[in-house]
Amino acid sequence: MTTRLRPVRTRHPLRTLGAVACVVLGLGLIGGAATGSWLTGDSSADPAAPTGYTHSRGLWHSVPVNTLFPPTLKGHGAGPGGADRVWTRIAVAPDDGCAPALDPLLLKSLQTVGCSRVLRATYTDATASNVTTVGMIFTEADADAMRALSSRFTSEGLDERTDLMPRTLPADGTVAARFGDRQRASWTVSVLTEMPVVVYAVSGFADGRPVTDPQPAGEAKAQGATSAPAQAGLGHEAKGIADRIEGGLRKTVSTATEKPE
Repeated sequence: MTTRLRPVRTRHPLRTLGAVACVVLGLGLIGGAATGSWLTGDSSADPAAPTGYTHSRGLWHSVPVNTLFPPTLKGHGAGPGGADRVWTRIAVAPDDGCAPALDPLLLKSLQTVGCSRVLRATYTDATASNVTTVGMIFTEADADAMRALSSRFTSEGLDERTDLMPRTLPADGTVAARFGDRQRASWTVSVLTEMPVVVYAVSGFADGRPVTDPQPAGEAKAQGATSAPAQAGLGHEAKGIADRIEGGLRKTVSTATEKPE
């Protein structure tokens, strides 16, 4: 799939920041729209903001979908026992608002950083027996707010609460057609601090079986774990895919911020 995520309307250019927009991902926004107007907040226009924040705020509408969610992901050593994994993308949602894509309680937990946009895709493993939805939540926050949120998620264990599990992205005509709330088996949530993004993933069985004991990926991956998600390697699926999407996002931002020699 080579289609791009649906762009938003370009706002009127800001002359003082027109040059900044021209270097974002090497694409240049039409009319020299300033990065401060990409999202509803203006923190990206702050000259003191970390470079990653300046360049990452507009990624959700300025980077091809195949860059953010590659058609194929390779997970060397990402499976149980260090087994290799290969995942294939089977669905991509158009960029969406936060309320339709996120559970209300999860959205509430992000209110201190402000949710701007959500991108989602669903992958399946090589045997088409597992499905995983991975998402990127773009926020309106600055670096201090993201660090505070990351600390809160860790100290309060918010990333391990079942009532904060991310939602799935089912897709008719695919093995993820029956991948709904009751099929969620394992999940991971990562609050990034070098850019205003939260990356998450949630996995389940492709056959649509309900899961009564969902388990955070960290627990499901632990040696000796005996839950159904752990035995099926679904913790590895969620964490493996999330890590690769997160790594790709970091690489994209790094490439965009490199200074020409």
